[in-house]
Amino acid sequence: MGQVKSAGSEFLTGLRLLGRGFARYGRSPKLLLLGAIPAVITCALFVVGWAFLIIYIDEVAAAATWFAHDWSDGWRRLVEFGAGAGILVVAALISVLTFTAITLLIGDPFYEVISEKIEDGLGGTPGAVNLPWYRTLWPNLVDSIRLIALGIAVAIPMFLLGFVPIVGQTVVPVLNAIVGGWLIAVELTGIPFNRRGLRLRDRRKILRAHRSLALGFGIPVFLVLLVPVAAIIVVPAAVSGATLLTRRVLGLNIGEEPASAPHAVAR
Repeated sequence: MGQVKSAGSEFLTGLRLLGRGFARYGRSPKLLLLGAIPAVITCALFVVGWAFLIIYIDEVAAAATWFAHDWSDGWRRLVEFGAGAGILVVAALISVLTFTAITLLIGDPFYEVISEKIEDGLGGTPGAVNLPWYRTLWPNLVDSIRLIALGIAVAIPMFLLGFVPIVGQTVVPVLNAIVGGWLIAVELTGIPFNRRGLRLRDRRKILRAHRSLALGFGIPVFLVLLVPVAAIIVVPAAVSGATLLTRRVLGLNIGEEPASAPHAVAR
């Protein structure tokens, strides 16, 4: 029972960190404009892609269920409906991950400024490795590709489960939000972790020790990012919140409570 309560408390703390990220980001009109530019560019591309998918979802679902074309009308429609739902669920997961990755890559210099300003206001960045953004672009790209590949690998069984009536329309979306929330938390904390010279394996290890905290932060971000226009504000605000999340899991001051002992990271 104590572990459940602790996990619930950590989850709510993660949610509060996201809210504080929104509050800090929204205090500066310059940061609002700065953070919106790359998100607007990516959002325009994804709106077009989703418009085509929704328009042709019936044709895509029918092609995916070619094996059922000779079935009775009722069973064929049921399988096509499940396939269509599964395709949209998988597309949502992949879209959110790729949207975040592309936006962070396009806006790396912008979001680095936002994240650094947050840390400067909380006492700076202990252990910072000062490298120009173009020196970190390739490592960040590699890490993003690895996360997207992981998301696609997880999406395959979810797509198959989408064919199962009821389960595909109830359980799969919940699993989708949990997996997507975790991957989003790992993705967004990349900027503050990379500033310290810590790569993907480091932040996965550290966030794994604070899984409920990371999910409390990541799941609401994932859900809100399903609304394309909202992503324009959500991504830069989430970068701000991810900076607070990073400081929290590293045992640093976040302007709310005494810091706990920092984690040692094997390098």
